[in-house]
Amino acid sequence: MKPFVYSRATDPIQAVTAISGKPAGKFLGGGTNLIDLMKMGVETPNELVDINRLSLAQIGELPDKRVRIGALARNSDVAEHNLIKSRYPMLSQALLSGASPQLRNMATVGGNLLQRTRCYYFYDPAFPGCNKRKPGSGCGALDGYNRIHAILGQSEQCIATHPSDMCVALAALDAIVRVVGPNGEREIGFRDFHRLPGNTPERDTNLASDELIIAVDLPAIPFVGSSHYLKVRDRASYAFALVSVAAALDLAPNKKIKDARVALGGVAHKPWRANATEKKLVGQEANERTFESAAEAELAAAKGYKYNSYKIELAKRSIVRALNIVAEMTS
Repeated sequence: MKPFVYSRATDPIQAVTAISGKPAGKFLGGGTNLIDLMKMGVETPNELVDINRLSLAQIGELPDKRVRIGALARNSDVAEHNLIKSRYPMLSQALLSGASPQLRNMATVGGNLLQRTRCYYFYDPAFPGCNKRKPGSGCGALDGYNRIHAILGQSEQCIATHPSDMCVALAALDAIVRVVGPNGEREIGFRDFHRLPGNTPERDTNLASDELIIAVDLPAIPFVGSSHYLKVRDRASYAFALVSVAAALDLAPNKKIKDARVALGGVAHKPWRANATEKKLVGQEANERTFESAAEAELAAAKGYKYNSYKIELAKRSIVRALNIVAEMTS
């Protein structure tokens, strides 16, 4: 591991000041992803600013009924919090489906937002071709072993996927990420927080290097109390999603769909909001045929590769299954 300078911050402004002007510096929260990457030589920060002493772990309701989750709230605490379980069950389910209990006890909400891809080529510094790790070096996955890679939103520069379960639920919920930097606080809508690879796959988010995530706000959406997170993976636990779906439906008494929230994981460089699916669902009757049509609409532009074309059909079936589960819950 490359030597680095270590310091502890006692408030958010001090943390931002400590790292400002140091693009190779990193904030250290739970460290469940960052430390692994440092051990492998993928991440090589020259300075770590420990933020664990900051008062950013609260979870509570705001006056306008939104729920605010502090950036240092541990995944296990968020998953088991009564406000989250009752109002946003898809988020609780997503968090509980990720990693192991030990990791969930350490991992933070802010760190989860910043997870790096689990692409084999990105994780192996001995492999020369990874535009995310070394811009301009090529994408080894394009013609390599790409079984877990993207089928939506990818580019010729990168076909890696975003690994977070939590972020799929947050995408469906239209969460707001609150950050602070040298110029003060700002809000970033979840749709704009993560990036598609385009020609700059090395940039995962629109967060500046000297900005600190301080909280995530969840809008008050009554109908997402009936929601579900479906995760399809190679084994029952401790595995990343091949495809995942966060889904919620607002049904009228006649079973017509008034509103819908659907997001996908394991299919793109960022949590994928299924806009085409949602558009197809609204105004239709909640049944298998409607769900299949909506899933087909979302995956119409999907592109598979040698080893991951199976994901297209898997994603369609996963959308249908998740929507069926939610429809049965609300009937």
